[in-house]
Amino acid sequence: MRNAGIAVFLWLLALVAVTVGSTVIGDAYKNDNSLPGTDSQRVIDVFREHQPQGSTESIQIVLHDEDGLGRPETRTRISQMLGEVGKLPHVAAVADPFTAQGSVSTDGDTAYATVNLDVAAADMPVEDVRAIIHKAQESATDGLQVELGGDLVRTAAESEGGAAEGAGILAALVILVFLFGSLLAASLPLLTAVFAVGSTLGLLVLASHLFTIPDYTAPVMMLVGLGVGIDYALLIFSRYRSELLKGADRPRAGRIALDTAGRSVLFAGCTVVIALLGLLALGLGSLQGLALGVTVTVLMTMLAAITLLPALLTLFGKRIERSVRKHAAKSRRHPGDGWRKLAARVQRGPWVPLVLGTVALVALCLPALDLRLGFADSGTDDPAKTSRKAYDLLAQGFGPGFNGPLIVVSQGDEAAAEALNRTLAADPGIAAVTPPQLLADGKVATVMAFPTSAPQDAATSDLVQRLRDDTLPQLSAKTNATYLVGGSTAAADDFAGAVSNRLPIFVLVVVGLSALLLMAVFRSVLIPLKAAVLNLFSIGASLGVITLVFQQGWFGAQQGPIEAFVPVMIFAIVFGLSMDYEVFLISRIHEEWRRTGDAREAVREGLANTGSVITAAAAIMIVVFGAFLLSPDRMLKQFGLGLAVAVLLDAVLIRCVMVPAILRLMGDSAWWLPRWLDRLLPAVALERDDPVD
Repeated sequence: MRNAGIAVFLWLLALVAVTVGSTVIGDAYKNDNSLPGTDSQRVIDVFREHQPQGSTESIQIVLHDEDGLGRPETRTRISQMLGEVGKLPHVAAVADPFTAQGSVSTDGDTAYATVNLDVAAADMPVEDVRAIIHKAQESATDGLQVELGGDLVRTAAESEGGAAEGAGILAALVILVFLFGSLLAASLPLLTAVFAVGSTLGLLVLASHLFTIPDYTAPVMMLVGLGVGIDYALLIFSRYRSELLKGADRPRAGRIALDTAGRSVLFAGCTVVIALLGLLALGLGSLQGLALGVTVTVLMTMLAAITLLPALLTLFGKRIERSVRKHAAKSRRHPGDGWRKLAARVQRGPWVPLVLGTVALVALCLPALDLRLGFADSGTDDPAKTSRKAYDLLAQGFGPGFNGPLIVVSQGDEAAAEALNRTLAADPGIAAVTPPQLLADGKVATVMAFPTSAPQDAATSDLVQRLRDDTLPQLSAKTNATYLVGGSTAAADDFAGAVSNRLPIFVLVVVGLSALLLMAVFRSVLIPLKAAVLNLFSIGASLGVITLVFQQGWFGAQQGPIEAFVPVMIFAIVFGLSMDYEVFLISRIHEEWRRTGDAREAVREGLANTGSVITAAAAIMIVVFGAFLLSPDRMLKQFGLGLAVAVLLDAVLIRCVMVPAILRLMGDSAWWLPRWLDRLLPAVALERDDPVD
């Protein structure tokens, strides 16, 4: 690479520029949770129309004393604390629980005070929220327990993060050093990924001022970017190292690596981009910004792999070549011998590994049939957090449904609102209801209904469905009023319904386009079909595992529903990453088949040349993704586990065992393509017989 120094300088300049620019300007992340056409969205729209001044945020201070809160000294200490909280920045008012109706439990042991703020949630500084938490908890003495709840408290109490990313990078470096036997060689793929992710993070902050990008995009982007970035750089570097060991000089080894593995990286990256952009077909605002952010990340990692990495290889070429040859000389085994033997063993009896592998994947997929979607709330927080303690105290003192009331809107006259109140109060699934409250313009009334079950229980979702399908339509026919059910549980159900209704389109778009690309590259009908089926198996298995762990509570995990948008994000990312390994393996097999015309030999040599690279790349992805299990964020834990399991199954079981077995059974027919289809498809080559010097 003639301009290696300039390329590295430009990447460094870009990284510094976007980092400084994003730091100065700051982010403007915004969560778009709109669900057009759903009841929960209509409730929000009604509030905006009839209460246009908007609403501010609030925080709950939960008080508990097993000896009762009515003792004079306890009430005095609580009153003093509430008065001091009321003087803090952005606190508009603090309700006294002893005078506010319904704020003290029937046994007198638990109460809550609502702290109304003068700003919306997005405008409330985290430091001011923490000030409220600290001031309130200073009074927790002599048996008085003080905990705080609310979304702002959950956010403020979260760790700043960094441990997951750091652990993943360190583990990846260890694997790379073990693979290449050199710290310098191991550092290059890692450095390439860090440059790509760092630059994208700055771009994401700047883009948040132009597009609607949710605030959880950055950690997801880092999770995917580190894994994919190291992966792509590793595959190109491994081909470069292989060509050096075959006797090529450094310039030629670099050209061959870019002309073969570089093409595969570009194609594989395009499949990931297609899968991510397929999320746009769902039409859900909360996912579109996330999909765009992660798509830009993948594009940047592709760009870094084919520009920054070759430049680094040129600058450090002599030292890398010495370390590569020294490490190869120490190795007693010929590269690829173990993988060649594995392929030969699988080919001798292909049905056994194929059947056993299929049974294992099906068994892991089955739990996903019971997958239940929802949104995380304080009930799924760490039991040590104040937000979780507040949640548990409120559930204990006021009932499990107190933490997730249903908001029912009545658009009609006063009699219709009173009829709604009576109907809800008579429902066996509802523990209590509030009197109808008119909005500011007097045209709409709202009733809060507290279910007998917790917000994330399946029984609460069943209650929402029954109210919408049976109870309220019958009441509407009598009163000629319109009734809408909203609230967090209703919104989660609506999101799950929206995803389920649009999922077939999403799957068809992603699978169809990816299959067409594979068909054009490998000139085969069966290869894309095989890839699609096996990819769906790995996705189903990963969803089954996160269902067992996070929904059923295996291995001590906090039980609860799966985050509503996690399955579709896992589908998009895993499908794209699965196509990566498919391309890397099949392109090498295809290269050997074109050279020899022997289908069995092509599979053996293809696996021998890529098996160690695929498993090393998978190991790096697994430790990077798995490290996010250290994150305090439940959503990131689910992402990390799902992606790690999918990569493990895909790289080890599917690509290295099941694919060789399937190709053995297919034989030469694996590369069959009808002539008429061959003429229609564009020619896309991933490998060249003689790379241009």
